[in-house]
Amino acid sequence: MFKNKSYIGISFIILVFGIYAIPKIIERIQNSSVVKADRLDNVSTAATKDEKLVMIGPAPKFTLTNQNNDTISNESFKGKVYVVEFFFTTCPSICPKMNQSMLLIEKKFFGNPNFGIASITIDPNHDTAKVLKEHAEFLGVKSTSWQFLRGDQDYIYSIANKGFNLYAASNSNVAGGFEHSGLFALIDKDGNIRCRKDDYGNPILYYDGLEKKGVRDIQQDISILLEE
Repeated sequence: MFKNKSYIGISFIILVFGIYAIPKIIERIQNSSVVKADRLDNVSTAATKDEKLVMIGPAPKFTLTNQNNDTISNESFKGKVYVVEFFFTTCPSICPKMNQSMLLIEKKFFGNPNFGIASITIDPNHDTAKVLKEHAEFLGVKSTSWQFLRGDQDYIYSIANKGFNLYAASNSNVAGGFEHSGLFALIDKDGNIRCRKDDYGNPILYYDGLEKKGVRDIQQDISILLEE
């Protein structure tokens, strides 16, 4: 008898607890869902912000001459988004592919006054202004904003290796007598080197001028910078 009363009493307590607590639990679950949704929204917003292009630092200052013997400096590109490469006209290896990649970039942004290209030769002793102009004509360059640049060789190597950190050097043991990277540097309107991040969240620093993906990526990021 006593045991039955105990069961009744325990059941009554559980019933009262349920009447009081269950609505509170439901409310907490609902509120928790709202908090969770808010946090997801914040993460999504943060991810969007992280997709902005990384600023690596200021591009080096330079003063060179172009295919028309005009003086061109980094100030000539002020207020413009531009791409920088190092090449030479007699290159038997990667330069032709880089040239073709740059032509695709030129074509996409042809006629945009806020875009430019700087192709700097690492063999200025051979690549005179006349040679550079003939090379531009051979490629079919149409844009007046594509500058083929030359200057003192040691000065150019300093711009490449110390300024942009894009490798360039003389090497009599390789075909053509010179070696250099096939990478493109992207510069914003304020003269800063910019780039996207890789799949792991690290800055890529430069764009591969030998691959379709690199060309596609830099075209997308030029468009972003032109809108800034």
